Amino acid sequence: MASTETGTVEESPDGHRAKNTGTRDDLAGLEAGLDALDAVQSHRTPVREVLLKKVLPPLTAIALVLVVWQGLVWAKVADDTKLPSPSSVLSGLKDLWLQGTLFDIVWTSVSRGLLGFLLALAIGTPLGLIVARVKFIRAAIGPILSGLQSLPSVAWVPPSVIWLGLNNSMMYAVILLGAVPSIANGLVSGVDQVPPLFLRAGRTLGATGLRGTWHIVMPAALPGYLAGLKQGWAFSWRSLMAAEIIASSPDLGLGLGQLLENGRNNSDMPGVFLAIFLILIIGIAIDLLIFSPLERYVLRSRGLLVKG
Repeated sequence: MASTETGTVEESPDGHRAKNTGTRDDLAGLEAGLDALDAVQSHRTPVREVLLKKVLPPLTAIALVLVVWQGLVWAKVADDTKLPSPSSVLSGLKDLWLQGTLFDIVWTSVSRGLLGFLLALAIGTPLGLIVARVKFIRAAIGPILSGLQSLPSVAWVPPSVIWLGLNNSMMYAVILLGAVPSIANGLVSGVDQVPPLFLRAGRTLGATGLRGTWHIVMPAALPGYLAGLKQGWAFSWRSLMAAEIIASSPDLGLGLGQLLENGRNNSDMPGVFLAIFLILIIGIAIDLLIFSPLERYVLRSRGLLVKG
């Protein structure tokens, strides 16, 4: 019978004949190559590189915006009542700081936004799982969730005021109605992208029901779920600002939205610009401090981010 081995026969120095199994060497080389691919080491980016690549570009963009803004003021493209100078806006910020009200104004809005987002997270996550996994419920309320996601958040302010009155409950209701559909739809999208092989493998290993959801579905759907969370926060923040601008009451306190509305009522353009910048800065800060690290962690854990 002919041998199936492809190696060559060589004679050793002591006279013994030894077989050089070329096929085994090829397999060993292939295995070593696969191990090398699998052993790509992820490491954190040095602080210097982070400053140069992630901090310096936005700071440069902000500086350019300030330069252009100041140039427009010097060029007198509009009078001071319509286009205030950067220095007047900074002066308003300084006044709020010296009065001791800046932190209270910011915290009033941030605390509402974060608490409302956490409530939306607690409701939107199980709702998204149910919609994604139960066909009848998906057919029944899936289109409604998509429609609610496209509905402007400001539309919920008048009915919420009528239902609940001018209080914090009204604020949270507007946030929930704006954020829950985004979180639920994000999770549904993530679940839809889970490979069926993962689900079959999980069932084979006994991961069914809640165990399969926790150990198989949720980890596999995490990228889409995280995208839904980011969008949900954006809707939460925008919904809150809309509610604070429209609904005003001493019982609600002074938030960023009401600060913006007060500037409009008083024709105080520096105050209007200051409120806009604070709203923008806080939205960016939440994304950079919470969602961007989570996104990098998810990508790094899946081998999709070597650096960072």
